[in-house]
Amino acid sequence: MVFIAMAPQARARVREVVLASISQLRHEAARNRPDIDQFREALRARTRWAFVTPALIAGNVTVLVLMLARPGALGDPATLANWGGNYWLGTRNGEWWRLATSMFVHAGMFQLLVNVAGLTQIGLILERLVGRVIVVAVFLTAGVFASLVNLITHPMAMSIGASGAIFGLYGLLAASSIWGMRHRSDVTMPLRAATRLVPGAVVFILYNLANDSVGTAGEFTGLFVGRVAHVMAAAVVMAVSAAIPLRGVTDVKPEIKRTVAAEDRMAVAYQKAAERFKSGGMTAEALALLIDGTIIPELQVTDARLKALVGVPEEHQPLVANAEEYVRLRSESWRLRSEWLRKAGRAPVRGSESAQHKANGRTIARAEETQRAALAALGKIRPT
Repeated sequence: MVFIAMAPQARARVREVVLASISQLRHEAARNRPDIDQFREALRARTRWAFVTPALIAGNVTVLVLMLARPGALGDPATLANWGGNYWLGTRNGEWWRLATSMFVHAGMFQLLVNVAGLTQIGLILERLVGRVIVVAVFLTAGVFASLVNLITHPMAMSIGASGAIFGLYGLLAASSIWGMRHRSDVTMPLRAATRLVPGAVVFILYNLANDSVGTAGEFTGLFVGRVAHVMAAAVVMAVSAAIPLRGVTDVKPEIKRTVAAEDRMAVAYQKAAERFKSGGMTAEALALLIDGTIIPELQVTDARLKALVGVPEEHQPLVANAEEYVRLRSESWRLRSEWLRKAGRAPVRGSESAQHKANGRTIARAEETQRAALAALGKIRPT
């Protein structure tokens, strides 16, 4: 828009500068650079065909194409989880394969393009420089470590994308370059070749740090793993040791929903009985027995189930405590209602409350407030 708004003479000057810059770049690219040409020829002589890097790229692209062909928004956490995204409830309950599959899941085309560009830039060099097996091993190990660290540092987040694995390859390239400078050979990377990688690396790093789909800690872990690729056995031991404390986590959402459903069911049953009581079809004692024999015992069962929950994530523990307090308050309110029925011989009505019944009303109000808080908290729980 700024260019269009310029005066014709200013636009002409800008066009001349841009064309001159492009011409200079083409000239620089076409100029013979013996050191770079020698480096490229040495890499081709070592490994003529690179197919691991194209295979990794094809895997990432294929998954995104399949995701686009199926229903569900790419950015939806449920869609990402279905395609192998790394999220707390699935991974920590035995689906450890998500630590690896999440590397091939992306939430959008631009994220995929940036990662593919980064992988292409260094993957083709590393595959010829250090070998196919090491590239695959570092890519997978760094990616798994990045997913694992993200699971520890962001326990409720969804991690996807190959950025952690590609950071591992950058770490491997740095380690290989340092080794090559100390032990020079025909495959030692020239400084000029290394500087050509800088612009693409800067774009890749800045985008992924800003995007944070894996997590900064996870990405730097991938970089570190790439630097220590020669101790792969130790890396596996570290991964297993870090994963063991994370296993076994409980999804509290179904239990909270069950608690709310039980309360609704009991309220409907009591309302029907109260209508019969008002029409003379049920005595106050029978209504009190319904509370004591059915409603309060069911609340006790609900309370026992809540207390029996194990492996509750720290982020959801306040929600469970809130639900337990709600059940306690509801039990107390029903108990007071039963006592009123037995003493007064009728259901409590507004204006005729005793001090005890007023206390009952305050208890019910507190219980309803707790219920609203529990429902609000429940609405925030999503698979991430």
